[in-house]
Amino acid sequence: MSPERQLTSSVRLRVLEAGDAAELAHALAENRGHLAPWEPVRPESFFTEEGQRQAVARLLEEKARGAAMPLILIEDGRAIGRVTLSSIVRGPFQNANVGYWIARSHTGAGIMTRAVAATVEIARDELGLHRIEAGTLLHNTASQRVLLRNGFMPYGIAPQYLRIAGQWQDHRLFQRILHG
Repeated sequence: MSPERQLTSSVRLRVLEAGDAAELAHALAENRGHLAPWEPVRPESFFTEEGQRQAVARLLEEKARGAAMPLILIEDGRAIGRVTLSSIVRGPFQNANVGYWIARSHTGAGIMTRAVAATVEIARDELGLHRIEAGTLLHNTASQRVLLRNGFMPYGIAPQYLRIAGQWQDHRLFQRILHG
């Protein structure tokens, strides 16, 4: 199986490539305000092609080590979002974290729900993982709906879990068991 999936007639999900840096920089800069409440504070360089070239290179190194599966959402040759399985742990755990974002112009269209569903399939069928976990800010109901629609179950609250938008913030934790 290939990690590439056609999600809609115009949107596909595929593995991130080194050549995606310029498109990612453009999408991130264009959606900076939209993503800011949900992301860590980023240096200015993060929103540049060079910053994304470095970020993509790190992710591809993690992929080569089997520690990540970075995916990108593409529509008409343009980046509109990302989904990443990160912190992949093998051995008796067989676990990964999932994180994602989508451009403001594509929110509410069900694309991220389909992208996470495809990522769950990839994690289960291609990577052989047993469990995926995710954390959302307590007030990020849109992200929570994506997870719930994909069979993730909430299992707790992590106080001051991540530094998001410049503050340590509580997160609701979710998990999905892939092999029962």
